[in-house]
Amino acid sequence: MLSDQHGRSKQPVNPALAGPYGHPFHPILVTVPIGAWVASFVFDIASRIVDRPGFLTQGSEWLIGLGVLGALAAASVGFLDLLAIPSGTAAHRTALTHMSLNLLVTTVYVLNFWWRHGSYNDGGPVGTGQIVLSAVSLAALGVSGYLGGKLAYHYGVRVADEGTQAEGFGVSQELDGRRTRQG
Repeated sequence: MLSDQHGRSKQPVNPALAGPYGHPFHPILVTVPIGAWVASFVFDIASRIVDRPGFLTQGSEWLIGLGVLGALAAASVGFLDLLAIPSGTAAHRTALTHMSLNLLVTTVYVLNFWWRHGSYNDGGPVGTGQIVLSAVSLAALGVSGYLGGKLAYHYGVRVADEGTQAEGFGVSQELDGRRTRQG
């Protein structure tokens, strides 16, 4: 049986902005900064290998900027999800740590963007310091992602309750013309 506090953490504060019950927008939006920042790191490394790295250096800068914009969108709806978690709980403390790490990582990527801004004009590779900063940022992002997974998969934040989940497993379904019995 769900406690009132636990049940409240599953409901969106604002379904139009944060996503409907059982289908939050935050998890899909985080794919933008994660993908952009991982790709920028790949471009960083590749810029140290190819003969004319300017296009990779420029691409990496653009990917970092895109990642920052995506992170701001993800943070906006993630904050709405945070508001649904009762304060004083382990889930709330985990969410605050998750949010803090993400804000730190995003801030570091903003600084990394400005550090790189326009450096591709010389046609050279990404600097070692910039690559190290991206690597450290990605490691922190990985820790934050682990905490986000803990919120969803361990604490069930914004995940449908077990009764709703059971609907997908208790009904007979047609699969490829064969009748299967589940239960």
